[in-house]
Amino acid sequence: MKKKFFHIADTVIILSVASYILLDTFVIPRTYAVVGTTNASNTTSTTSYSDSSSSTSSSSSSSSSNAVVTDSSYTDDNISINITTTTYDDTVVYVADVQVSDVSYLQTAFANSTYGKNVTATTSTIANSVGAILAVNGDFYGARNTGYVIRNGVLYRDTATSSSQEDLVINKDGSFSIITEGETSAASLLDSGAQQVLSFGPALIENGQIVVSENEEVGQAMSSNPRTVLCEISPLHYLLVVADGRTSASAGLSLYQMAAYLQTLGVTTAYNLDGGGSSTMVFNGTVINNPTTNGNKISERSVSDIVYIGA
Repeated sequence: MKKKFFHIADTVIILSVASYILLDTFVIPRTYAVVGTTNASNTTSTTSYSDSSSSTSSSSSSSSSNAVVTDSSYTDDNISINITTTTYDDTVVYVADVQVSDVSYLQTAFANSTYGKNVTATTSTIANSVGAILAVNGDFYGARNTGYVIRNGVLYRDTATSSSQEDLVINKDGSFSIITEGETSAASLLDSGAQQVLSFGPALIENGQIVVSENEEVGQAMSSNPRTVLCEISPLHYLLVVADGRTSASAGLSLYQMAAYLQTLGVTTAYNLDGGGSSTMVFNGTVINNPTTNGNKISERSVSDIVYIGA
């Protein structure tokens, strides 16, 4: 009887620990830093408390009085955006052609203005909180404990995923570069002027050439998926691309299919961001694609961060 009691007690303890680990990994929010109103600097205010509250910024000067806006375009003195929708390999693809006068208009934002773990919100909610003109989901850094994180000129995480992990670096001159985390530290990238470092991947195109194999995929993902890709034509000239997938109306693309399509658009650098149910494009507060949560309904998945265009 005594042995049976201890066996039950051990089982309960093991299950409790396992449950906590799962909750801590995937559910329990952890706040590491709250981003202040000015986050494009090498310092950021940090607050250590567990209650993550939303921080909503007022509409920025990006919606200036001289802006010309349509359902698929935006133009002012510093920003030009033109969105087209096409079908490629039975997949609906949304391409936002963006030109800016300075790299500061290409920004990133955290859910609830909070750098942390399991702190999430929909892409549209984050975009609205920062007054974004155009936004796509980011790399979902908060789902992992590793991978470099530099956002708006601030270093948040310097822990490498692996020596071969490919990251996208957005430099202070507006150019893109692909690095592997084994060849440099995030601190060195920051010292060299990196404004953003996104850690997901892989790189799809470098120097205009496809660098992903036909069979390469992200983890155990299906070959045909919704995709989000950040591309450079030239410094300060970008494409933000989202492909729908996993529906009867849009099959989705493999990494190689996406790379082949982007190459036809004259892309010199293309980097794969979080995809699947995360893939979302928001323009002037409206979700313009059809994000698929769990592949079975059209709705936004909550994510930890976005890439956006705004002042």
